Amino acid sequence: MKLKTCFAAFSLGLLAACAQITPHEAIQNANIRKAVQNARTRSDHDALTNHFEGAARQMQIKAEEQKKLLEHYEEKSYLYGRRAQDLKSHTWALARKYEETAEAHVKEAAVHRQMALEAAQHNYAARDE
Repeated sequence: MKLKTCFAAFSLGLLAACAQITPHEAIQNANIRKAVQNARTRSDHDALTNHFEGAARQMQIKAEEQKKLLEHYEEKSYLYGRRAQDLKSHTWALARKYEETAEAHVKEAAVHRQMALEAAQHNYAARDE
């Protein structure tokens, strides 16, 4: 029994590690990293906050889709024969990956929201001088 549990955990980890990104996503990630590095003003941080909040919503939607698919695989596993367990494991791993990514985006949005507030306060204080 322990061997099956270890194998299942290893398989899930391997599936998550093998997730590929498209060239478009790679370019978009590079552009976002550059925008994060160059953000100086309140509007820069507001834009990044909006981007990360939108990305978090997209990841949460994808996670919900995977959860619904997982429910289907669990209810109708007899339709998929030997592949059922693989499909369930893969779908569960994707749902978890999407949820973790959504959480990371929410945290990143919160950081930029705070930076936008600080930039606004700095600009307000600079005007008073």
